[in-house]
Amino acid sequence: MPDAPPVLDPAALQADATALLRTLIRFNTVNPPGNERGAQEHLAALLRDAGFEVTLVGRTEPRPNLVARLRGAQDGPTLCLLSHVDTVLANATEWQRDPWSGDVDDDGMLWGRGALDMKSQTAAEVAAAIGLARSGWRPARGELLVVVVVDEEAGGGEGAVWMCENHPDLVRCDELLNEGGGAVIPFDGGRYHGVCVAEKGVFRFDVITDGHAGHASIPKIGDNALLKMAPLLQRMADAQPGFDLTEGPRAMLAGLGLAVDGEDPTASLEALRAKDPVLAMLVEPMLGVTLAPTKIKASEKINVIPSTAELRVDCRVPPGLGEEETLRRIHEVLGGEGYRIEFTEQVVGNGSAVESELMDTIRRWVGREDPEAQVIATILPGFTDSRTWRSAFPDCVAYGFFPHRHMTLYDTAPLIHSKDERIDVRDLGFAARCFADIAQERLA
Repeated sequence: MPDAPPVLDPAALQADATALLRTLIRFNTVNPPGNERGAQEHLAALLRDAGFEVTLVGRTEPRPNLVARLRGAQDGPTLCLLSHVDTVLANATEWQRDPWSGDVDDDGMLWGRGALDMKSQTAAEVAAAIGLARSGWRPARGELLVVVVVDEEAGGGEGAVWMCENHPDLVRCDELLNEGGGAVIPFDGGRYHGVCVAEKGVFRFDVITDGHAGHASIPKIGDNALLKMAPLLQRMADAQPGFDLTEGPRAMLAGLGLAVDGEDPTASLEALRAKDPVLAMLVEPMLGVTLAPTKIKASEKINVIPSTAELRVDCRVPPGLGEEETLRRIHEVLGGEGYRIEFTEQVVGNGSAVESELMDTIRRWVGREDPEAQVIATILPGFTDSRTWRSAFPDCVAYGFFPHRHMTLYDTAPLIHSKDERIDVRDLGFAARCFADIAQERLA
């Protein structure tokens, strides 16, 4: 290791990350089908040339996962920079610019599918890792691991889940940085960088109502199962389940100056809503079980009264809660009779501790680079590949953090999975500096 940590030129690092992101966007990796091999081979060549040990391995030939390792001089912790290179679809007719152009406009905005979710983080992490390696830096202890997976947007069956189940020794780590946080949250005159410490679980279920069939020309001859859905839908329109407060949201509210007294965050949420109703709308799902009906089906024929009806509900559950707690909250909203519940997916959410050495490092970095801002914990109402790493490696501290300084949460959130996705290249450089600096501190 050099006598002093290398200082990477910020302008050069930003330029490298920008060029890499433009290239990655031009690989169409919409999932399905993904076809991520071209992008992964491009990244592998760059990392290998910089001195990393690189492995490409996948369940199928067109969709390899990338693992790049830079070993240190002594044993120590492994820090993993994780990302995925597949994207959701994009309808080019809806966009102002070609979703696979990688154009940079006159305002310094880089356009394309994946510009925020999450080829930008891939580009920033890889540019930081390559910059460090080419400068001659090596970890004084431990290892720097760069992992780029496929298939995150479809659940990770060929990516994170497959890797952690089939090649755990390749991707085992002590600390991990991934997507899910970092965008600036402006609130009450202050600036906050969220660090995602947990993801909610997924407990999707079907609500089934029963009746008996009849000819639709005589509406009362049958017992219409579809009509029995109406009050259940109305109950979900009128109310969500009560709150189940976990560590991450409690810390977030406290960080915003809205500490919760006891276990009921209602008063804190209302105080937040009074100051910032949009932020309150984003925070509320973090506080408990949520129910979102999304699909319904009944009769297969227009002239037959349905004997059964089936409603699909996307249910997200705070980390650590299981089927028993979920059912209790479902019955709280729907009542206890007149329907059947069948779970179609059950994945318990998980999280990492709010306080850790990695969190301290993030706070110090933000304190230097954005001194007017504060760091707060958040959780995701959805999920990322971090949950797979936490499940496979229970001692791993996994956070979502991709810091922005120029685009706020209110700028980025509407663009993710939407048309006209784009990122300020200054934020791309800002994040690349973060990953380089954190790697140097954690592996010193």
